[in-house]
Amino acid sequence: MNPSPLPRQRLSGPERRSAIVDSAVDLFSERGFRGTTTRELAATVGVSEPVLYQHFSTKRALYDAILEAKTAETAPGTEEELTTLSRAGDNRALFTRLAELLLDFYVRDPRYSRLLMFSALERHELSRLFYERHVACFYEFLTRHIKQQMDVGVFRPMDPLVAARAFAGMVAHQGLIFSVLHPGNLPAPQPVIIQTLVDLFLGGITA
Repeated sequence: MNPSPLPRQRLSGPERRSAIVDSAVDLFSERGFRGTTTRELAATVGVSEPVLYQHFSTKRALYDAILEAKTAETAPGTEEELTTLSRAGDNRALFTRLAELLLDFYVRDPRYSRLLMFSALERHELSRLFYERHVACFYEFLTRHIKQQMDVGVFRPMDPLVAARAFAGMVAHQGLIFSVLHPGNLPAPQPVIIQTLVDLFLGGITA
């Protein structure tokens, strides 16, 4: 379904900037980056191309804003919360919280997962930016935690990065079915899915 142009109305600068980002996410998630022109984006927002460039002078600036908008959805203090759980060695609480965050990424706004799939398949710059700013940091944190738990004998020896990717893959697959493969479908309520996946993972990795 093609996005409908927004009704013309007077918006403040920040409101118009936000509208452009939201429309960009809509268009990119439905048509990909190669299938979307700046003219179409401007028309959807109800502005001219020069006005669009006033807010985002380069495509990179627009891609940065898309990532920032998604990052802003994360509750303040989340990074500190995860670090505290890791230092305390509270594996069930830590992996439960990580699973909540991962699944929520797909369920809260499915457009972003479709957008990122387009960007990866089209070898688009946004895919690299997302990986560098979010995915690599996530795996660095989780791999370090798993290795620490292996060192103290809580987890059995294995490749910590493979283990980290296995956990993320379990959760992400549920999200991909919901957002891309079978839109809107989850086999059970989110808390049940998360508890099941955390049980499976910890049951397999614990020494």
